Amino acid sequence: MRIAPCCSSVSCPGRHLPPPRRWAWRRWPSAGGAFILPSTNLPRVFDAQPAVTFDAVWKKFRRGERHDSLRDLLPALIKRGLRPNAAALGAEEFWAVEDVSFEARAGEALAIIGPNGAGKSTILKLLTKILRPTKGQAAVRGRVGALIEVAAGFHPDLTGRENVYLQGAIMHMKRAEIAAKFDDIVEFAGLAPFIDTPVKRYSSGMNARLGFSIAAHLDPDVLLIDEVLAVGDMAFQQRCIERMHAFKRQGVSIVFVSHNLQAVANLCERAIYLQRGVRAQGPSLEVIEQYVRASDRQQAATGSGTVEIVGGELFDHRGEPAPVVEPGQVMTLRVSYRAHAPVSDLLFGFLAHRSTDSLLVYDANFSSGELALRPVRPGDQFSVDFRFRAHLTRGQYHLACHVFDTATQEYTSRMSPVGIFTVREDRTFAGIADLQVTSTLAGSRSREAAPGIAGQL
Repeated sequence: MRIAPCCSSVSCPGRHLPPPRRWAWRRWPSAGGAFILPSTNLPRVFDAQPAVTFDAVWKKFRRGERHDSLRDLLPALIKRGLRPNAAALGAEEFWAVEDVSFEARAGEALAIIGPNGAGKSTILKLLTKILRPTKGQAAVRGRVGALIEVAAGFHPDLTGRENVYLQGAIMHMKRAEIAAKFDDIVEFAGLAPFIDTPVKRYSSGMNARLGFSIAAHLDPDVLLIDEVLAVGDMAFQQRCIERMHAFKRQGVSIVFVSHNLQAVANLCERAIYLQRGVRAQGPSLEVIEQYVRASDRQQAATGSGTVEIVGGELFDHRGEPAPVVEPGQVMTLRVSYRAHAPVSDLLFGFLAHRSTDSLLVYDANFSSGELALRPVRPGDQFSVDFRFRAHLTRGQYHLACHVFDTATQEYTSRMSPVGIFTVREDRTFAGIADLQVTSTLAGSRSREAAPGIAGQL
């Protein structure tokens, strides 16, 4: 069943004709950000020239900057412009983006990863011209589809239907073009029952679904996506990934900002790791590994310190170091501890993560009672052996440990990675873990099928 286009009895923004082509609408401002598609009369870019160019870009912000009137703003702007070096930092200024350069070509997906505050979203706003660089150049060739913030650019008092037409008008689309794509937009978003509900009643996930669907159905040359997978359900996330893979096959360039490292590894060939500038840039799996290692180092040896993790060593069943193992091989992680205060009841945690995307593949706790460990006193040193079989698929894994004091309900120490190992390729199964499934033929084999209900009647 087709969903009817915008009713003429409703005051719908889609009824307003787009501005003449000579107009250069570049953004639709809103309280939450901006939903962008520049001029639609640009050709789709399929040549070897970069579709996205970010060249030695710097962007600074001022902490707590606020002006209540134009009278307050103008003197501040003039004063800032008259400084001997306008690009230098003032007392309350900081660099949100520091000397970042990259390119993305047609059909390429580039990921931008890093901790919060590293400048990932700011880069997308620079590419969409919401912000201007303090230094450097940011350029995009062709039509741009962007979802930078959830519900950005939506008018909260308008319905989902009206916002679809509003976005289309802003993007210089004719009403007939919007109507032709309307059913597909709503079907992809899965919002047919709610399309005539004001978007202020939508959840963050519903807003994300509608926003991505609009961006994905307007034939962009470049797609800019910021954390859209963080709020949608699993089915929607899978549809988004499949759609972005289809875009790549069509020659669309994608710049993808996400904390979902598994999605980054699945979608993107290259990645940039940001933290006070570019920390790493290259093949996505290599950059993800550097990011995970850096994050682990920041958490290493944290806790109250009453019982400290000193270190660990990983070896095989022969007691030899085992950086590379076969699937199913027996491994032992020996972790050393030192007590700095009397503690009687502890939990010892053992975790395994896949290094490429930090996916948790195992997590278990073992009590001091299970280990027959007596209450520890200051100066006590002891070790715990964690023995396991590496029933894992090919790839690199890192092990982490923690100590938890059940009396105080706090961690005394955490360390990651304590050990790192790589599992060789095994072509007998695929996935994450080897479940050691066996198969047998149940019952006796017969040429005649057993009679069913129909045969008994």
